[in-house]
Amino acid sequence: MDKIIHKMVPVNGINMHVAELGKGPTILLIHGFPELWYAWRHQITYLASHGYRAVAPDLRGYGDTTGAPTTDPTKFTTLHVVGDLVALIDTVAGPGEAKVFVVGHDWGAVMAWALCLYRPDKVKALVNLSIPYSPRNPKFKPVDALRALYGNDYYMIRFQEPGDIEREMGVWGTERVLNDLFSYRKPAPLFLPKGKGFGSSPKDPLILPPWLSKQELAFYTDKFKKTGFTGGLNYYRALNINWELTAPWTGAQVKVPVKFVVGDLDVTYNSLDAKDYIGKGGFKKDVPLLEDAIILKGVSHFLHEEKPNEINQHIDQFFKKFH
Repeated sequence: MDKIIHKMVPVNGINMHVAELGKGPTILLIHGFPELWYAWRHQITYLASHGYRAVAPDLRGYGDTTGAPTTDPTKFTTLHVVGDLVALIDTVAGPGEAKVFVVGHDWGAVMAWALCLYRPDKVKALVNLSIPYSPRNPKFKPVDALRALYGNDYYMIRFQEPGDIEREMGVWGTERVLNDLFSYRKPAPLFLPKGKGFGSSPKDPLILPPWLSKQELAFYTDKFKKTGFTGGLNYYRALNINWELTAPWTGAQVKVPVKFVVGDLDVTYNSLDAKDYIGKGGFKKDVPLLEDAIILKGVSHFLHEEKPNEINQHIDQFFKKFH
C-alpha cells in the first residue's frame, strides 16, 4: 500500500485525486457509495503485481477530489461523471492506449455502464460488480417508480431531500453510518424509516463485518468526516435528471465485452427484479457482449472487499483475453 502513488489530475473542471500503481495495460477502478479509491486497495496491489497499471480515482464529491459543487445535485449526472472519466482516461492512458480496461462497483458500476454506452471507444472490456445494466424506461422516472414500488422509507427515496438524511446521519455519527452500511447483509430491499436508521442506537457497540478492520473503517471515517456524505448522496438525487438527459439512449445496447459478478446476499440482487433480469435473458439482450454473469454464494454487496481474492482472479482472468 505504501508504494501507491497519489496525485491530483485536473479533469473536466474539477481536480481529481487518483491512486495508482503498476505498469502495463491500464485498469480504471470506479468506486461506489459510500466508498473511495480505498475500496480497491486489494485490487490495486494484486493487479499491479500481475502486469497491470491500476488507476483508482475518488469520484466527484468524494474524498480528496475537489471542485464539484456539492450544493448542486444537478452537477452529479452520469454525463458529468463520465465526462470526468473520459478526461481521466485521456490523461492517464499509456502511449498508444486508446482504450482501457474498466472495473466498477455500485455507483461506479452505474458510471461504468454509462461510460460504455456513451463512449465505447474508450473501453477495452468491463468487469462490473453488484449493479446490472439498467435500461432507461421511457414511461417512468426512476424516483417516481421507486417510490411507487417501495414507498417513502426506501433508502433511495430517503436520500432524495437535500439535508434531510444528512441531519439524521449527523445524529448517528459518521463511523456508525459507514459501519451499518458496510455491515448490511439482508437479501432484501433496504429501508431507512425516519429517525430509526438501521434499527440500532448510536450508543450500541459497533460490530464490524469480518472483512473490515478497525484501521480500514477509520480511514473511511476520517475522509467522510471531512467531506460529509452529500457528494455521494447527490448521485441518488440526480436519478431523475439522468432520466431526462438520457432520452437519446432509450433502447440502446451496451456493446463492450462484459463480465458481471454479484453476491446472492446483495441488496441490489434482491431488489427491482434483478434476479429475473440477470437470469432470464433481459440482461444479455441489453448487453449482447456479456460473457458471464457470476452469482457468488453467501456474499453481500461489498464483494470486492469481502472476497478480494475471488474478485481479483475474475478480473485478471477476464482481461487476459483482451491483451
